[in-house]
Amino acid sequence: MAHDFDAQRKDTFATFAELSSDHGLPDEADIDYFLVPGSDSADWRPLADALSNAGYACEWIEAAAPDEAAYLVATLAETAVTAMSIWIGEEVATKEGLAHGFTPDGWGLYGA
Repeated sequence: MAHDFDAQRKDTFATFAELSSDHGLPDEADIDYFLVPGSDSADWRPLADALSNAGYACEWIEAAAPDEAAYLVATLAETAVTAMSIWIGEEVATKEGLAHGFTPDGWGLYGA
């Protein structure tokens, strides 16, 4: 099954609009993108290397409990907080993630 980038983009823009109207957002922030392994054989290290080369800071987060999943956080520091800038970073991280056996699991603003 192919990834639905159009639906992901629409979700990102809708989430951004909701956050903007409910809470207000800063002009700039560190934006975290979350990627989860699509299988037990997915190795986060090559993904982290690829994303690091694209300007993301990456951190592997081990599962805190047996019923939780480990995941990779890919962060773009000091990024303009607009729906489009968030989406551009998310699209790049998602494409790289999919190529390495990972799936996107949302985004967040550090400190917002």
